[in-house]
Amino acid sequence: MSNFLNIGPISLQTPSMAQLDERARDIFRRVVETYLETGEPVGSRTVSRGGVHLSPASIRNTMHDLTHLGLLGAPHSSAGRLPTHAGLRLFIDGLLEVGDLGEAERREIDAGLVGRGRGIEEALGAATAMLSALAGGAGVVVTPVREAGVKHVEFVSLGLDQALAVMVFEDGTVENRLMTRRAGVTPSALQEASNFLNSRLMGRTLAETRFEMRSELDLARRELNEAAARLVEDGLAAWSGGEDANRALIVRGQAKLLGQGPALEDLERVRMLFDDLEQKEQLIGLLDDVKSAQGVSIFIGAENRLFSLSGSAVIAAPYMSGKQKVVGAIGVIGPTRLNYARVIPLVDYTAKMIGRLLDA
Repeated sequence: MSNFLNIGPISLQTPSMAQLDERARDIFRRVVETYLETGEPVGSRTVSRGGVHLSPASIRNTMHDLTHLGLLGAPHSSAGRLPTHAGLRLFIDGLLEVGDLGEAERREIDAGLVGRGRGIEEALGAATAMLSALAGGAGVVVTPVREAGVKHVEFVSLGLDQALAVMVFEDGTVENRLMTRRAGVTPSALQEASNFLNSRLMGRTLAETRFEMRSELDLARRELNEAAARLVEDGLAAWSGGEDANRALIVRGQAKLLGQGPALEDLERVRMLFDDLEQKEQLIGLLDDVKSAQGVSIFIGAENRLFSLSGSAVIAAPYMSGKQKVVGAIGVIGPTRLNYARVIPLVDYTAKMIGRLLDA
């Protein structure tokens, strides 16, 4: 199995692979692989036709044992068996064989990410759309955390009741915030507030500043006149959500989740998954959790609270900036019967290519 997997610990209630004998392991693997291929419950006769040289009755007995262990489940009494989320986790942990991408897929991803004059957000959107098309799920990515420090801050008067807070970053980007100009804020107060923030913020990122914002405000109230101190307070409030507010969540390919027309019993799960994909803050939080991983992370069903009701799977990987610092994550979200062996290397390679793009 490829060494870039990072799928986390198995629940204490989940059997280990060592608890399954060779027969149970072989039947379990064939049930899961057939389900991932077809999306349908798998019966004993299907397993026997797949190369297991046992009678359907013997296979049924083993499948019953696997069901008792919590690795397989049945939609109803007369149906075949499906892997449970615990079963899928065990399969991914111990039996999944992950290969490498073919050269054609590499070229397709490389070509899709190359584009002169393309901004990082546009490139991330293209990467996410490609992942969706290749993987058969919804592609999702969160744009990078801003790494650059503050180079210059200035408050500019726009009239009697408005001011513009201008922040220039060391990477050359400029961001503005329109503010209400309170009564009594003179041009000298604008300059005083600008000088104060320049002395305090220069070279520091907004994330670093946010942690010390309260002490900055206390210092401003002591060192500045009342009007300038209020202006600093308003300015910091305008930037308080800086890092998160400026990050975009990009989702592409939701229509892929409908597949070739899901069964009626699956439509409610798809609807719930669509609702999940609207939870921007929670999705960003999930992808931020992926940033601490060393490789591809996989969440199945209730392993992540956001997707516990829809029972979906998430395969995601962190991507790094040119300074080899993890700044974001990209992945695929879909039903639990995603083609893990194919999607894992797709996500891993795309994340690496985004890192090279940021390094360019």
